[in-house]
Amino acid sequence: MVDENTICVAAILGSTLNGEFEDVKLLNDLLVEKNKETGWDTPIHVDAASGGFIAPFIYPELEWDFRLPLVKSINVSGHKYGLVYAGVGWVIWRTKEDLPEELIFHINYLGADQPTFTLNFSKGSSQIIAQYYQLIRLGYEGYRNIMENCSENALVLKEGLEKTGRFNIVSKDIGVPLVAFSLKDNTHHNEFEISDSLRRFGWIVPAYTMPPNAQHVTVLRVVIREDFSRTLAERLVSDIEKVMHELDAITARVTSKILVTEEKKENDVNVTVVKKTELETQREITDAWKKFVKARKTNGVC
Repeated sequence: MVDENTICVAAILGSTLNGEFEDVKLLNDLLVEKNKETGWDTPIHVDAASGGFIAPFIYPELEWDFRLPLVKSINVSGHKYGLVYAGVGWVIWRTKEDLPEELIFHINYLGADQPTFTLNFSKGSSQIIAQYYQLIRLGYEGYRNIMENCSENALVLKEGLEKTGRFNIVSKDIGVPLVAFSLKDNTHHNEFEISDSLRRFGWIVPAYTMPPNAQHVTVLRVVIREDFSRTLAERLVSDIEKVMHELDAITARVTSKILVTEEKKENDVNVTVVKKTELETQREITDAWKKFVKARKTNGVC
């Protein structure tokens, strides 16, 4: 897929969908060979929006950065695992020469020449100050402790979900500390119903389908941040089990009602019995579940 028109190859260190780190070293090695064969000089940009504040602290041996010769630029979001509120991020180039001059804007209306790569408009600097403060306050050891704790709490949540026997874990062990999981059996209820039910317990756990060619897979995702403790992880597993028990109970009641109705019809010789299809049965169960959730929804977060 790389040709003479390719500007660069982008690698993602921390997928939004499942937290996975792409193998940047493998991409680098393959691209080195491709450049040798063709005489091109195609570089790599690493999108480390999430992983840029994780890999250096808990996976220091992982080669994804400027240790690889073809990595020319890296972007990171401070408002993710940099522990700063939304609105701060940056991009770093290996050398000054790797940033083309035609991409730089020069302004002089403030009295001197000022080169800039971003959009020019008035904005606050509070996020930058907050990031500077966090870097000085926490340092390498502080960030490492926080990221290790996030990783351990993600493991607690993962193991708790596995013990229920109801879910497949989709996320990877090495990557962003998050847990993405899906139902082993979605015959009677699905991930969207679980997500909706969890709101009654104060949890906002997104459910979504995977990208093209994997749309048949639906997952729930929990991102572990510095304020997500082991206690919260255990509580979430407990609440998920409660939701599953409620959904199972609704399914059992509706199924029982359908069977009783059909049995009565079969005993009446004057009635023509039309068996419901699996889809029709599933729709009746879904409608009953929606009524149940609507009746028990609270106005605020628990």
